[in-house]
Amino acid sequence: MDRVLRELKEELDKNSTGKAALDEPLKNHTTWKIGGPAALMIEPDSVESLKYAMAFIKEKKLPWFILGRGSNILVSDKGINGVVIKLGDKLASFKQEGDLISVGAGFSLIKLATIMSKKGYSGLEFAGGIPGSVGGAVFMNAGAHKSDISAILTKAYVLMRNGECTWLSNEELKFAYRSSVLQKNGGICISAEFQLNKGNTAEIRERLQTNKNYRKETQPWKDPCCGSVFRNPLPEHAGRLIEELGLKGYKVGGAQISERHANFIVNTGDASAEDILTLIDYIKEQVRIHYGIDLETEVEYIGD
Repeated sequence: MDRVLRELKEELDKNSTGKAALDEPLKNHTTWKIGGPAALMIEPDSVESLKYAMAFIKEKKLPWFILGRGSNILVSDKGINGVVIKLGDKLASFKQEGDLISVGAGFSLIKLATIMSKKGYSGLEFAGGIPGSVGGAVFMNAGAHKSDISAILTKAYVLMRNGECTWLSNEELKFAYRSSVLQKNGGICISAEFQLNKGNTAEIRERLQTNKNYRKETQPWKDPCCGSVFRNPLPEHAGRLIEELGLKGYKVGGAQISERHANFIVNTGDASAEDILTLIDYIKEQVRIHYGIDLETEVEYIGD
């Protein structure tokens, strides 16, 4: 596979279709600051570049993974023996027509929420404390404060596994709690359209700031972490269950259950993916023993 990956890198370099790097350390591209190297990482500079790369990947039957801003994923210590496609700032377009906004997958969700609040448009206040990209938010139906992406998304432009691009409606995306059909069909969100509502700018900004403050007060936003580790087993909340077990501060190697919020695991400086996985398994075991509840992870584990 090494020869084929070098061939793809050479093709991308020759056609100036974005960045391409062999053996790129993924710890530099994830919010947990954990992860071995990607055999090849590419960062397309346009939708056409992405299509070109995906056509090559499909033809050569190469394993691949999409990376946004690196939250909600845990990369193996061995890395990924395949192609990692990073949707970055080059795929972060923004267009507004009245209440409708079209946004590229690489756009920061928090930045988008801030921009629209300043313009006096409501609907994204819930996203004030959610790290990650628009594409990743659509993929997992990101949400907080009793709202989520499905509440405002009208449609998404998706690159399917067969190489074709198509618009999928809100209904076709089959949103559910922290999930969408993209998690099953392997589609890549390239851009998304949202329906917002014009409102009182001061009130909208206040709601957004309240949500941002809540994150700063209750979550370890200064420490390397992935966001929430477990899905809430509604009507219960994972963080409350873990905290009631007295596990805040519990460590495995360099991985620690946050002292601020028990549904967060932080990298104290030298955590490995194996440390994180061991700690996750321990938490799941304790919650199962004491509450009879099987916690499901919100974070996605990838790699070899």
